[in-house]
Amino acid sequence: MNVLFLQKDDVDLYQVLIASETSRDALRFYHPRQAHGGISIAMASLGSALSLVSDLRWYVKRYMRAVLFEVSEGIYCSHPLAKEVYYDRSVILSGPWKYRFRYIIRDHISVDMERLLPGERCNIPVSDNEVVLEVWCTSEEVPDGPGQKIK
Repeated sequence: MNVLFLQKDDVDLYQVLIASETSRDALRFYHPRQAHGGISIAMASLGSALSLVSDLRWYVKRYMRAVLFEVSEGIYCSHPLAKEVYYDRSVILSGPWKYRFRYIIRDHISVDMERLLPGERCNIPVSDNEVVLEVWCTSEEVPDGPGQKIK
């Protein structure tokens, strides 16, 4: 399982986390690598991934747009959905998932969020500088319409 930490605009998340002794301590057993407008960390399980996110919660609030958990190749789930799956055991992830959106990441900084309708496929990137991620989420997280910009 990979955890993807999406950075806010004008933040070099990798440098921020490496520069801080607290985050370096939390990441001492992992090998973060730059990817998709943030950093990616390979984890053994969803529980260990949620624990790491908890350890980095101050950095998540200050420097990150979102934390995504890869549930299968190319498909991610949001942090609230991951917590429902792991802690509440109220959700079992299986496709096709009803509540989905896509992140469109351009040049590693600009991130757009668009709702995916049932049956709609996640688009293939248009250019080499663009990455499109399908994200499964809770019903409360689904954007109201296409093209909604993430704050």
